[in-house]
Amino acid sequence: MGHRPPFRNHLRALGDESGQALVEAAIAIPVLLLLVFGVVAAGRITEAKIAVQAAAREASRTLAVAPSEEQGMAEALDAGHAVAAGYGLAGERLTVEVDADGFVRGGRVTADVRYSVPLSDLPLLSFFDVEVSASHSERVDLYRSRAAVTR
Repeated sequence: MGHRPPFRNHLRALGDESGQALVEAAIAIPVLLLLVFGVVAAGRITEAKIAVQAAAREASRTLAVAPSEEQGMAEALDAGHAVAAGYGLAGERLTVEVDADGFVRGGRVTADVRYSVPLSDLPLLSFFDVEVSASHSERVDLYRSRAAVTR
């Protein structure tokens, strides 16, 4: 029968490799966490951008089809806020501005929407917020009823 090395030699060899694995894990884990939090932040920013674009589109459309400039301005602001709330955006971080630009037939009305995306609950990204914005213009119908314009 051949001679076998003692069991201690195997344990010593495993101990040397476990130290290396610990160092590798200490380097890899923070990088992986940063990557995961970055993906979460990118998802939040993308979702907010989609919501802001929808709010701007709805606000400008509401103003473009309104019977009067005064009524349209109020309804457009409400529509922009309602769409943003439907997407889960916080009202205190949202700004909706509409411009009727004279509210004439064939003219353009514009809505600008901005939102500050909070990242404060993400551990490695908590030191800043990201602002997303969108602008959308709609044409006021050339063939609107004159009665609707004078209301």
